[in-house]
Amino acid sequence: MLKDPVRTKNEIIAFIREYFAENGPKCDAVIGISGGKDSTVCAALLAEALGPDRVIGVMMPNGVQSDISDSQEVVDLLGIRKVTVNIKAGYDGLSGAINEALSEGGIPGVTGLSRDSEINMPPRLRMSTLYAIGQALPNGGRVANTCNRSEDYIGYSTKYGDAAGDFSLLCNLLVHEVIQIGEVLGIPDRFTKKTPSDGLSGMSDEDKIGFTYAVLDHYILTGECEDQAIREKIDRMHRLNLHKLRLMPAYVPKD
Repeated sequence: MLKDPVRTKNEIIAFIREYFAENGPKCDAVIGISGGKDSTVCAALLAEALGPDRVIGVMMPNGVQSDISDSQEVVDLLGIRKVTVNIKAGYDGLSGAINEALSEGGIPGVTGLSRDSEINMPPRLRMSTLYAIGQALPNGGRVANTCNRSEDYIGYSTKYGDAAGDFSLLCNLLVHEVIQIGEVLGIPDRFTKKTPSDGLSGMSDEDKIGFTYAVLDHYILTGECEDQAIREKIDRMHRLNLHKLRLMPAYVPKD
């Protein structure tokens, strides 16, 4: 647990103000709003640091989103500006074009998108949407990354999708610490303790990864995990997904 969540919250507020002072004093913050704890806490921090009028909350359903009312309630609660962009037409168009191309048989054994491709395409389209909106703003926009340390540790994010952004507020906070910050900000439990889900696979995050965030947070902090199979799975996910956290490797000419 955070020893002093109020101090941590204030430090994040200071970080936001310093970032924008250096990287766009007049820019607005652009953030995707899912209605879950991470985007809600980030949006609340941005609203306090910059003022609600400089925060653009973007809701991006892919067709019908059953919990879109949560996202709408968040932007109304925080008083930030909002935009809704339904990405279904873009998703259907792009996936259809790719499937059509792959069905022609140019790549042996590949006839269409894989399930992982289908799941990861919406987050990448959403990130493109956030940057497009940021560039459309009169004073420009800076896109907030909303991933937390727990998710980053096991690579539970989409590379160049929700893993992208111009600045990150939660990448050094574990899930339970994010909830603490939410409590300090006065965010209702229905948002901070909402069952996390990617909204893509039809499963909760914990069901999908095969262990709870409480177990993951404890392991990251202490190295302790009673279940050997879970320990090995966490280690494997961390090892295989480190590429999502590292800068792109680049060839350096030799003298």
